[in-house]
Amino acid sequence: MYEGIIQELIDELGRLPGIGPKSAQRIAFHVIQSESVDVNRLVEVLRLVKERVKFCSQCFNIAEEELCKICRDVRRDDSLICVVEESKDVVAIERTREFRGKYHVLGGAISPIDGIGPEQLKIRELLTRLADDRIKEIIIATDPNLEGEATATYLARTMKPLGIKISRLASGLPVGGDLEYADEVTLGRAFEGRRSLDL
Repeated sequence: MYEGIIQELIDELGRLPGIGPKSAQRIAFHVIQSESVDVNRLVEVLRLVKERVKFCSQCFNIAEEELCKICRDVRRDDSLICVVEESKDVVAIERTREFRGKYHVLGGAISPIDGIGPEQLKIRELLTRLADDRIKEIIIATDPNLEGEATATYLARTMKPLGIKISRLASGLPVGGDLEYADEVTLGRAFEGRRSLDL
């Protein structure tokens, strides 16, 4: 335990995802030893992120404008929508260069233990988007873990009456893993081998 503001800094850094007590302490001491100009630049970037970054009004990916870069891109295929849990999954899929459609970011996955049901996700907004006759296929790319599978099953059952083709990323992704940690080759093969969800 350190005194006052130093311990407060360590505690705040430790609240960030993936930062344990030792990492928080290392980062805190790095900040303390850094030049004021470097710390001020970090503070300014954090302030600007909170001020400028919002969610795309169409797909709910992170954006600095009303629509994200992908939704604004007229070269993207409007007939394909890839449904993902988080914005970081969009980045992982984009790295493969295999998908040229658009996205829909749910904002998480169904997890009753964490108190997250379908109502807390952007599922209603997805169903509204599906009223567009141009949409021919929905690719469900939720994480291959318990929550992701539950979300995929819920989505497939909810969308089946709409008569739109519904597919799920193929195997090749490890069960219990996260999309953001999959390498480009594995994720690319999963896209190529996606399968239809017939319930």
